[in-house]
Amino acid sequence: MAIEGLSHATVLTIMSEVGPDGFEKFKTAKEFTSWLRLAPNNKISGRKILLSKIPKGCNRLKIALRHAVNAIGNLKDTHLFDFFRRITY
Repeated sequence: MAIEGLSHATVLTIMSEVGPDGFEKFKTAKEFTSWLRLAPNNKISGRKILLSKIPKGCNRLKIALRHAVNAIGNLKDTHLFDFFRRITY
């Protein structure tokens, strides 16, 4: 069984960075994205977002997931590509 867009190297990077039972330490997806440093740091005044930046930092897992997303974006005629198109455009 394989997930289109994920290579063996990407899966190994995920397992080495998070660990085999590492996902259990995150209660929500928000905690996981914050740990990855992918959650934006929004500066909000009232209801207006003044500044929104993703924290800097070199994280091998973040880089591997970006490569996987780019690979999925290059696939055609798959369900993952349809989902990719819906969330990006």
